[in-house]
Amino acid sequence: MYEDQTIRQTAAHLKTDIKNGLTEEEARERLKKNGPNVLADDSRKSVLTMVFEQLNEPLIYVLLVAAAASLFLKEVSDALIIIIVVAMNAVIGVIQEGKAQKALEALKRLASPHALVLRGGHFSKIPASELVAGDLVKVTAGDQIPADLRLVFTSHFKVDESLLTGESVPAGKDALFLTEGPKGPGDCKNMAFMSTGVTSGSAMGIVTACAMDTQIGKIAGLLKATPQESTPLQKRLADLGKFLSIVAVTLCAVLFVIAVWQRRNILEMLMTAISLAVAAVPEGLPAIVTIVLALSVSRMVKVNVIIRRLPCVETLGAVNVVCSDKTGTLTQNQMMVTKVYLNGKLTDISGTDTSGADCSVRDIAGADLFMKGFLLCSDALISENERIGDPTELALIEMAAGAGLEQEKTQACYPRIGEIPFESSRKMMTTLHDGPDGVIGFTKGSCDILLERCTHIYMDGQIQPLRKSQRGDILKAMEGMSSRALRVLALAFCRYEGSFDRKNLPAGIPKEEGLTFLGLAGMIDPPRPETHQAVRDFMKAGVRTVMITGDHLDTALAIARPLGIARARSECMSGSQLDAMDDDQLASVIDSVSVFARVSPEHKVRIVGALKAQGNIVAMTGDGVNDAPALKAADIGIAMGKNGTDTARSASDMVLTDDNFATIKKAIGEGRAIYGNIKKAILFLLSSNFGEIITMFAAVLLGLGTPLKASHILWINLITDSLPALALGIDKNDQHQLMDRPPRKASEGLFAKGGLFVTLFYGCLIAFISLCAFLTVPYGILKSQGMAMTLQAIENLLQDPELLARCQTYAFTVLGMSQLFHAIGMRNVERSVFKMKLFENPLMTISVVLGFFLQFIVTEIPWLVQAFGTVRLMGYEWGILIFLAAMPLAAHELLLIRLPGK
Repeated sequence: MYEDQTIRQTAAHLKTDIKNGLTEEEARERLKKNGPNVLADDSRKSVLTMVFEQLNEPLIYVLLVAAAASLFLKEVSDALIIIIVVAMNAVIGVIQEGKAQKALEALKRLASPHALVLRGGHFSKIPASELVAGDLVKVTAGDQIPADLRLVFTSHFKVDESLLTGESVPAGKDALFLTEGPKGPGDCKNMAFMSTGVTSGSAMGIVTACAMDTQIGKIAGLLKATPQESTPLQKRLADLGKFLSIVAVTLCAVLFVIAVWQRRNILEMLMTAISLAVAAVPEGLPAIVTIVLALSVSRMVKVNVIIRRLPCVETLGAVNVVCSDKTGTLTQNQMMVTKVYLNGKLTDISGTDTSGADCSVRDIAGADLFMKGFLLCSDALISENERIGDPTELALIEMAAGAGLEQEKTQACYPRIGEIPFESSRKMMTTLHDGPDGVIGFTKGSCDILLERCTHIYMDGQIQPLRKSQRGDILKAMEGMSSRALRVLALAFCRYEGSFDRKNLPAGIPKEEGLTFLGLAGMIDPPRPETHQAVRDFMKAGVRTVMITGDHLDTALAIARPLGIARARSECMSGSQLDAMDDDQLASVIDSVSVFARVSPEHKVRIVGALKAQGNIVAMTGDGVNDAPALKAADIGIAMGKNGTDTARSASDMVLTDDNFATIKKAIGEGRAIYGNIKKAILFLLSSNFGEIITMFAAVLLGLGTPLKASHILWINLITDSLPALALGIDKNDQHQLMDRPPRKASEGLFAKGGLFVTLFYGCLIAFISLCAFLTVPYGILKSQGMAMTLQAIENLLQDPELLARCQTYAFTVLGMSQLFHAIGMRNVERSVFKMKLFENPLMTISVVLGFFLQFIVTEIPWLVQAFGTVRLMGYEWGILIFLAAMPLAAHELLLIRLPGK
């Protein structure tokens, strides 16, 4: 509202004194009334909230119901084991989330700005958090704007507003400028906004807004309107939890009907129903998924990625669209000279950093004077520790440095004795220097304007009259560079001999006329060196890259084209074109547009929403506050850790601590590997549990005794199964191979592409061999007695408690060991076990060996035998049971199944 008010009107509205500022008393009152000048941070959660979020999962609900049922039936040990598993899952999740929060707080502490404020007629330096509306603040090059300011004085003042607008070129500011009605941040030349950086000049301004009332704060407020969505894995596990809940309830109901029909003991059948319900639920699954994700987070820290939400690791594996901000993400947010027009030739400058100009440029006559001119006609400064000044001037200094010129030595040899500062009305800047050969003036500025002041040209080391054809060649070169979205600056010079009036400087500076044209420099904010390969790798992996920027369309296309993001202007769309479309129209063209330019934060959210509506899993990268709402709206929000804002980091799911776009490729590869491993673990657990269900249900339907007790099932699910499942979850994967495949579809379920077959086939096989083991003893007895193998005969034999205990021990042992053999094959269902690197996963080796040992002691140690109701086995019995238990591994070798996710 202040951009269209005069300085006096602003001061009167905010009740402040332009000459002396607020008094200390008035400032304290306003601070007490309105609060500190900090952005509200409601991202920090209480421990209780984090615990509740960890427990708020359908699978957890099923486990808690099973625990309650066990307590009701006085099976305290069963209930205790389930509760321990649930608690362990919650603790791991809370600890990991706490670690991520601490890492982000450490990043926040890197930026704690101060402000130079005028109060009571005196300047003092205070924390920016203590600023109030009406304060007068002074800022200079290198400072961060501490609050929204209505400028009252400016001197060559430029501000980097890329975090708000996405434009890499600093915005020039003018305190006397007035807008016609409210405008966007990029159009308010008389305003400076919180968290933007001063690149050159100095200014004074009245604080017009603090904290959440600033432009930054308003954008942060948009984040609250964007809900946090569940990840694909969370949705799949939620569906699985609901399915298992239905299965458990259905099994209990069916068994009750069977008990009535078969006139069985109702209490006995209720115990059997609880056992079946326990068998239907993979108790270790929530903890295993959480542990696998937590371990992957630890690995990702090593490749400069901080994960804020555990489930987003898996979501990365499904990403098929990466939306990226241009400035600072795809590009270096640092201007660089890429082409020069010198001595009538347009030449590329090699390198993508301070490696400098190509030797072919340095060999051109006049190159030394050209480089010196741009280096001297500049107010920027580059030292070992800092870079201060306008990015375009910094780029020109680096070009000169690449040609072997040192700024300090050159300035000492050509001391500045006068200047005509840059003004937007003239679009030029002139500096005069006292050199070894006399006074020389350099003028740089807009090509078309500067060319009108030139009467000569420097060609082949000599000053020559500027011909009309040469003017045309220069303008043609300028247009060619501009068409590639290069920012073009021209340079001219003039030597002053004889009676030069040094005493009356700067009034004695001659007019900027009769100049000698030297050349042109074309610069751009170039792509990061690693971005080219990252975009190509994404394309190979079936991941599309979309650029979303607040910069001009031509500039965006100039960056997108060499990266391979877009080839033609038809693949680009501006914010104004977006405004003319409704959501349905946008959805119809969203898949054919790869570059969105001149967009607002609201536009970014619409774009992300349109991509998601088409069934895409979208990752959004960015570093500015203007990116924050879209970061939160995306399936995966990826913020920059070094140069990103606190608001962007708080809205994100993960943070890149090296600000490297290519790091996302590693994260996606890790995400694909993690999903593949989690899917292997889930299918392993479900097929094992399905085998338990079929074993129990088939025995009941046949009228036999229960082959497994609830304690047997819990032992297998929590002890024998959990370690192999965890080993599958952290199995090594070839990420290069994974990134050669397209991502899975968002709608793809856990049982897709062979998953259901694996679950049913191995589940039925495990059930079959477990029932065979259960019936082995009755079969041997009946055969030795010459009796027929009938259900009635078997049922009669199983009335003997000792015989039933031995049969249950057989089934229990085979069931436990068969799942260990099954885990070995599940490492890779596409490859023979003899071709696997068996010792590449030491945890699998340990878990299998430990599993066999635990299954052995539960039938051999007396107190465990008593607790589980098992019997001791002879050596030949172990041989028979191991042979039966190895059937899943034998089946793996005979029937290699292609499982997606590998």
